[in-house]
Amino acid sequence: MDRFEAMRTLIAAVDGGSLSAAARSLNLPLPTVSRRVSDLESFLGSQLVVRTSRKLLLTEAGTAYVASARRVLEELSEAERAASGEYRAPRGELLVTAPIAFGALNVAPIVHDFLAAYPDVTVRLVLSDSTIDLIETHVDVAVRIGRLPDSSLVARRVGEIRWVVCASPDYLERRGKPETPDALSQHDCIAFEGLQRYREWPFMDGNAQQQVTINPRFSVNTADGVVGGAVAGVGIARVLSYQAVASIRAGSLLPILVDRAPPPMPVHLVHAPHQQQPLKLRAFLDFVASRLQQRLQAISHDIAGSGQSFRRAPQPVANSALVTTSEARSA
Repeated sequence: MDRFEAMRTLIAAVDGGSLSAAARSLNLPLPTVSRRVSDLESFLGSQLVVRTSRKLLLTEAGTAYVASARRVLEELSEAERAASGEYRAPRGELLVTAPIAFGALNVAPIVHDFLAAYPDVTVRLVLSDSTIDLIETHVDVAVRIGRLPDSSLVARRVGEIRWVVCASPDYLERRGKPETPDALSQHDCIAFEGLQRYREWPFMDGNAQQQVTINPRFSVNTADGVVGGAVAGVGIARVLSYQAVASIRAGSLLPILVDRAPPPMPVHLVHAPHQQQPLKLRAFLDFVASRLQQRLQAISHDIAGSGQSFRRAPQPVANSALVTTSEARSA
């Protein structure tokens, strides 16, 4: 019995909730997965899991063993990375996650340039709007938008994005420009929503937040659909700055009510702490941070320069020192 493979199989079964899930994730036959877990239990002389019709449950001994097995496999992986030269030169694979639209528009192009600069490093870029657990899934770097929860993860702030209310010049010429958020009730709006309705738009009234209810003539569940409707003159849209900037640069959309926009949302690169940071990770963070910062600054500059200024200027991010996410949250 290969104990390391047995440990990996057990952990995959626990994480997936069943032996079948482990078989799928490891691309192994179900009997092989079941035999590995049984052989491990026989070797240890202790029952580690209780198999039910719905899921796999850990026994008390199994809970303690899985926790130790995770540490052993992580130390083994660290030793293998050191032996393969990851700490002498940037090489190996990086697993990176980012939100779908933001990642496709702003992260993927930078990754392309990174791969050209570092031929010994490969990157798996996973675009998902779900919050992925970096530790459980062994993600090296995540791009996160918004306030960060308290954790031991390390964060590097690279900029900010904000919500932008905008409309086409043709629409504003036909219907006039709303001067206050309350005036939106007299305008056609475009809602970014799916099966559930989302028709409350937040604005700032001094230091207080104001919620304005819109009555959309058109609703769609993708940002591209919202922007496309606004460019076509269907109505007034509310999208994120990076989603609107191409149309604003082209002059097909104009920002409105910019002095009433809510505070911006920070953008961070987040990763797990390392006693000895692999060079591939350090190279990636340094390469991406500066370029992503430049992109976000250009987006803010172009939108602010489209004829009006935002309620407050983008916060400087020249100091991109690493902090824990609890510190980043309070910053």
